[in-house]
Amino acid sequence: MLPKDPVILLSVVNTKLRDFYSDLDDLCAGEDANQTALLETLADLNYRYDAAHNQFV
Repeated sequence: MLPKDPVILLSVVNTKLRDFYSDLDDLCAGEDANQTALLETLADLNYRYDAAHNQFV
């Protein structure tokens, strides 16, 4: 389960992307997370997913 707090979520997601998942689709499938909600939550913090670096920047 991913954290609800957006700042902690950012840290956890980037760590999981770096250490365990090859891309955002894999992360969402593996963590049973709603990709649209995740993207919207982190967009509120002005972060977007960068597929080339496999992280939110």
